[in-house]
Amino acid sequence: MIEIKVPPVGESISEVTLVKWIKNDGDWVNRDEIICELESEKATFELNAEQAGILHTVAKEGDNLAIGDLACTIDETAEQPASAVAAAAPAADQKPAATAAPGATTAAPAAKPETVSSEVKATPVANAIMADKKVQPSTVKGSGAHGRIMKNDVLAALENPGRMPGKPLYSREDRPEKMSNLRRTISRRLVEAKNTTAMLTTFNEVDMTRIMEVRKAYKDKFKEAHGVNLGFMSFFTKACCIALQEWPAVNAYIDGDTIVYHEYCDVSIAVSAPKGLVVPVIRNAESMSMFEIEQKVVELAKKARDNKLSIEEMTGGTFTITNGGVFGSLMSTPIINIPQSAILGMHKIQERPMAINGKVEIRPMMYLALSYDHRIIDGRESVGFLVRVKELLEQPELLLMGKDPVQALLEI
Repeated sequence: MIEIKVPPVGESISEVTLVKWIKNDGDWVNRDEIICELESEKATFELNAEQAGILHTVAKEGDNLAIGDLACTIDETAEQPASAVAAAAPAADQKPAATAAPGATTAAPAAKPETVSSEVKATPVANAIMADKKVQPSTVKGSGAHGRIMKNDVLAALENPGRMPGKPLYSREDRPEKMSNLRRTISRRLVEAKNTTAMLTTFNEVDMTRIMEVRKAYKDKFKEAHGVNLGFMSFFTKACCIALQEWPAVNAYIDGDTIVYHEYCDVSIAVSAPKGLVVPVIRNAESMSMFEIEQKVVELAKKARDNKLSIEEMTGGTFTITNGGVFGSLMSTPIINIPQSAILGMHKIQERPMAINGKVEIRPMMYLALSYDHRIIDGRESVGFLVRVKELLEQPELLLMGKDPVQALLEI
């Protein structure tokens, strides 16, 4: 019998949560096959079978396990069941799953279960009433077969506008849910940031006209050349890297009685993952091109959505960028990602009337917020940093060398 224990997953991490068993108790597992999913305070990772055999689970889903605790055992002396052999053996006469039609099965012909097209969700009468009364189908609870919306369902929704479908009137139910390791860590770090830093926030706004013109003019060529979309994050990251090197205190942190200045820019990007906010790091962003930054953002965001980020990818970082604008936020005060000293908040782009050369023009504007630790960053540095970022974004040509080409030519 082989014991599978929780492995060390990083410094300072002493406990993990067993999130989900991928294989069930009594299942046959092959060597290196994923058997369960664990979550630490920093990342989600998987546990693999060390040998083939019959799995016997010990820990339960939701259990908190210390490093070295027993998660399960594998009986490597057991014989592989015939069903497992048959499932593993490739069938020569079967087509690959990718070529199968939707809903098809690769097993022997059997009675096909009854299915309902996802497009057919309401009766014609119910559809007509919803169209006439401008009722969204998502707000109606269907009582028909397979959740199909009936006439009476629409009428009931119209009688109780604003009520969640399927919820009884005047319901007062509570739903307790255990806080995950990741959420507990987020909670602890946010409180720690508020309690241990002298945090202030300074605001500015940036005219996004030129960036949007550049994206419109070059997005197709950029995608064709580099295989990735030209987004806003590369402009903001590039601008921040230039400004961080000009205002080094914004890229530093306090270690006891010492201020540690970074000669590089490891930019953390806040990403909303299924289990909470995570901040993977773009290492040496100051040395990367626009398309390299975009590729890294896409890679890290996909890993975050799939809970595949490693601890190394979320460790470190000298400065953070967070984009609340993707959720519609117009303005906010982001909280510092300790031990860093500053964080830049991006927000929603909104057309607003602006005074341009004595005339009122409608411009796409974005509010920027820089939260910073006043113990290390003074007002001059925080405002100077944010004004520099604004300048670089409003004149993206400056991102090439940090200054106007004519000024560079004249050496002024």
